[in-house]
Amino acid sequence: MKPKTPTTDLNVADFTMVIEDLTRILIRLPSIEKLSFTTLSVLHTLSRKSPMRLTELTATEQVTQSAITQLVTRLERDGLVERRPDPNDGRVVQVHITVLGANVIDSRRLDRMAQLSKFIEGLTLEEKRTISSAIPALRRLVELGNDS
Repeated sequence: MKPKTPTTDLNVADFTMVIEDLTRILIRLPSIEKLSFTTLSVLHTLSRKSPMRLTELTATEQVTQSAITQLVTRLERDGLVERRPDPNDGRVVQVHITVLGANVIDSRRLDRMAQLSKFIEGLTLEEKRTISSAIPALRRLVELGNDS
């Protein structure tokens, strides 16, 4: 039997397909909070980068200005975000996530963690260690994606 040699090349196609499949699973995990994907995406973005201008949200969420305005209006009505004047420019409005909005994201994350833990139980110790050792590189990949 030939010993396994560590590979230094990353097969981007395989990596992309695995990330897409994992993302699909994560998005479709059952949740108590039944909100649209775009709504959750805006809340998640704001949970990391609040406050943001509407124009910034339009760019990050890749929707029209009209769509983001309608969505923020609905989220504000539901108490998940609030609009406040920009302290540096009174003509500009910033969108802030509220405690209730942050709680939605936190509860969904905890729920996903509990459900993923069940899947992780099916992995070998070596597989768990491999995933664990990849986390710093995956974080760096996220940083690079956020910078672009």
